[in-house]
Amino acid sequence: MQARQFEQFLQRLTSLTRRQRDRLLELLQSAAGLDRVLQIVEQPAAPLRCPHCQASKPYRHGHAHGLQRYRCRSCYRTFNLLSGTPLARLRYKAHWLDYLGCMLDSRSVRRAAREIGVASATSFRWRHRFLALSKDDRPQRLSGIAEADEMYVLESHKGSRSLDRPPRKRGGKATKRGISSEQICILVARDRSGQTIDAVTGKGSVSKRQLVEHLGPRLERDVLLVTDSHAAYPAFARELGISMVSPEVVYEK
Repeated sequence: MQARQFEQFLQRLTSLTRRQRDRLLELLQSAAGLDRVLQIVEQPAAPLRCPHCQASKPYRHGHAHGLQRYRCRSCYRTFNLLSGTPLARLRYKAHWLDYLGCMLDSRSVRRAAREIGVASATSFRWRHRFLALSKDDRPQRLSGIAEADEMYVLESHKGSRSLDRPPRKRGGKATKRGISSEQICILVARDRSGQTIDAVTGKGSVSKRQLVEHLGPRLERDVLLVTDSHAAYPAFARELGISMVSPEVVYEK
């Protein structure tokens, strides 16, 4: 729209009815959400490469669905900055940031769908796509002082059509006391810079072998590991030759 036409449009806004103003504000809010998403997406952190053949230096090739499109000089295929990612081909980009806010507020799939104004199936698809994308946002290694701990949750078979145990209502309890094979271990480690890694190690209490597999490759060898008094951590620290402190054990490499 040219500047003169825009000024004429602004002058006519005062004659809008209340319903028309609400409709206009809704459209402007949606457009603003789309602009914020596109601004984030179109800032690649690494040199741009073709997701099909990994060739570098593609050239601009118009726009599609609001995103800049590129064409590869090697394979001649077109792509955008979302191609090859879990967010590829998802629609309603203007609502993505609001939906992420619902996820951070622990909204259920159906409640988030109602608040954003999308179908429950769309909400379900978005949640899994966004969670899949978050798996790539992990630091390569932790350094300095790193703290590690584990938590345990009951194993869930939600959605499964064949159970090897009686069904359990939400918030059920384990049939065995303490930590058992009914529970899944989730390992979390974070250094003082805020870099965080996590891993699902398996059923039951965490073992030295699982720590070597999931935590070992993610720690710098000069790291100081701070943990609780679980017996698997000192054995893990000795095997990898790293320093460790806990309320009951002080081990230096």
